[in-house]
Amino acid sequence: MNLKQLRESVPTISENGPIYLDNACVTLRPQPVIDAINHYYTREPSCGGRSAHKWGMAVTRTEFSARDGIAKLVGAEGASNVVFSRNTTQAINQVAHGINWSKGDIVIISDKEHNSNSIPWRMQESVEVKVTKTNEDGRFDLEQFEQLCSEAGSNLRMVALSHSRNLDGTSIPAKECGKIAKDHDALYLLDAAQSVPHRPVNIREIGADFVAFSIHKMMGPSGMGALIGSPEGFDQLKSIAAGGQTVSHSSLDGFTFKPGAPHLEGGLGHYAGYYGTNSAVKILNELSMEQVHNREVEINTIISNGVKDLDGMSIIGPESAEERGGITSILMEGRDPHQFSMLLDEAFGIYARSGLHCVDPWFHENQTPRGSLRFSSYAYNTLDEAKLAVEAITELVEAIPRS
Repeated sequence: MNLKQLRESVPTISENGPIYLDNACVTLRPQPVIDAINHYYTREPSCGGRSAHKWGMAVTRTEFSARDGIAKLVGAEGASNVVFSRNTTQAINQVAHGINWSKGDIVIISDKEHNSNSIPWRMQESVEVKVTKTNEDGRFDLEQFEQLCSEAGSNLRMVALSHSRNLDGTSIPAKECGKIAKDHDALYLLDAAQSVPHRPVNIREIGADFVAFSIHKMMGPSGMGALIGSPEGFDQLKSIAAGGQTVSHSSLDGFTFKPGAPHLEGGLGHYAGYYGTNSAVKILNELSMEQVHNREVEINTIISNGVKDLDGMSIIGPESAEERGGITSILMEGRDPHQFSMLLDEAFGIYARSGLHCVDPWFHENQTPRGSLRFSSYAYNTLDEAKLAVEAITELVEAIPRS
């Protein structure tokens, strides 16, 4: 499948339909993904991993295929390295609440983290969270990060960083950060919600202990995410959802958890989600992720060049679109991003995102409490759509004076 065929396969994209540029939140679904979900409900609506009849075995095979496809996509060793979750948030919470913390443990995050990679660590009573700050040019400050790790010393227990930021699309030097974390004997978690769907990612090369991402951001179903790690790493985590299918033995006197991923997946699985995930991952494994990334950068370049010199507009992060992937996040001096978002919808049929994007601390620290207007593209978007977005926002800037 190429990018043109991908676009043609998405039923919500039409000649007279809206221009969807809110993909950092959730992507659109191709028809094969929708068909796969329907297939589960209409043809094989059964339990996987439990029932030995034909429907049950079909579900089990599809579940394994989905795990195997995810492992292939991100460079993990195999299906046993994949824990299914509802989303990135739940995956990170499983790690944060699953570790046996000690008093004085330190977790390092950055100042551009999504709340999902900040709040779970701050909830741990015995843990101190330290924040590495971004450079003035919007790039990750590797030197400051290394210094912070050194200052934490033997108390450094976890480094948890977003691979690419949903705020502005910028990325960290993930492999280098992992090496620094390991030099200090710390665990390393990577929030890859904004990287895995958009470009080639090989987690074994990066060296993270845990990688979390959302499948609803990569053309898959809502309510599906993944936590990637090693079976040995999973064994070190307490389950936050123990129960059915998590134990190898239970009696009136006690229980024994299954080793590896299974003990972290309590209860009935999201089987329809597994079917949709299997289809979405097949599509991504057929596509060139490099091609996906290049298309998004082309779109971002058009939007960035079109808005950067408009009155009162400034782009968060480095000037080069290449460093911001598919995200253009715009601060609007004297204008309301929410108003612009609504007018883009009502007057031009363009769907963008406005607000704090769950990165509240960064906006408050930078005294921009109304947030930004964010355009975020995906592989099925086109250069013409980017040009129409520029024309629309230009018209709005000319029509609406600063307050």
